[in-house]
Amino acid sequence: MFAAYAARTDRDQPLTGLELGERPAPEPRPGWTTVTVKAASLNHHDLWSLRGVGLPPERLPMILGCDAAGIDEDGNEVVLHSVIGQSGHGVGPDEPRSILTERYQGTFAEQVAVPTWNVLPKPRELSFAEAACLPTAWLTAYRMLFTNAGVRPGDSVLVQGAGGGVATAALVLGKAAGLRMYATSRDEAKRKRAVELGAEDAYEPGARLPRRVDAVIETVGAATWSHSVKSLRPGGTLVISGATSGDRPSHAELTRIFFLELKVVGSTMGSKDELEDLLSFCAATGVRPVIDRELPLDRAREGFERLASGDLFGKIVLTGP
Repeated sequence: MFAAYAARTDRDQPLTGLELGERPAPEPRPGWTTVTVKAASLNHHDLWSLRGVGLPPERLPMILGCDAAGIDEDGNEVVLHSVIGQSGHGVGPDEPRSILTERYQGTFAEQVAVPTWNVLPKPRELSFAEAACLPTAWLTAYRMLFTNAGVRPGDSVLVQGAGGGVATAALVLGKAAGLRMYATSRDEAKRKRAVELGAEDAYEPGARLPRRVDAVIETVGAATWSHSVKSLRPGGTLVISGATSGDRPSHAELTRIFFLELKVVGSTMGSKDELEDLLSFCAATGVRPVIDRELPLDRAREGFERLASGDLFGKIVLTGP
């Protein structure tokens, strides 16, 4: 079957290890389901895999892709939960939690196999492309906002780095849930788009906000860390799920953190129950993932290049036959 896969890893030039071509189709396995992929979306996790993070050489070649929506063996339209081993279903009970493609072949292919427990019904209100955006970036944003930030309707939230998958999802979800959303971006067009999606206003990185916020959604890391901490009200919460600009800020702002009793919460992906809630939330409210563009699987390299450049707003989706 045709697939986009990591043949090699390179920390400095990750795209040199990306290849497109034939790979073995999934073999039947007890407790697992094979899904014909109709749409799969890109994540920064895929770029990190090409850099070798979480993907050692002995597991290569590895088909990339965490997220997918498609059709199962019984003809049902389904969405995949990307966390494998969390429950023990379909894998050994002592197997540590991993994200698809860290141990098992991924979704940038004509077919993918996952534990049957990881297969959820796709709401009929969502297209395959829309549903394929949800299991990683949108689920991460959902958990950051509604599980870990502890915000309620009417609270204020700053989203750093508008345009990225998680940041865009947080803006749209927060607005739909009655939160007062603010955003930052270096790019004027992205700031304008953030306001169109529901932000009360969008600012250049580091700009002073009109008020200190109840929570910050942080995925940028070192470049925005100090601003994130300084933007919080006393007792506020900073939720971090990524560090695309690096994980070693020049100023940790420890004095401000303890003096103002701020909370710093790490957040990774989300549970199957949270994904079910997210799917239901989107179906019921009309909220839809923001898609930058859809590309056929054989143009995967183009999608990876766009993701790596940061020249996008929303998700890039690879479509199958």
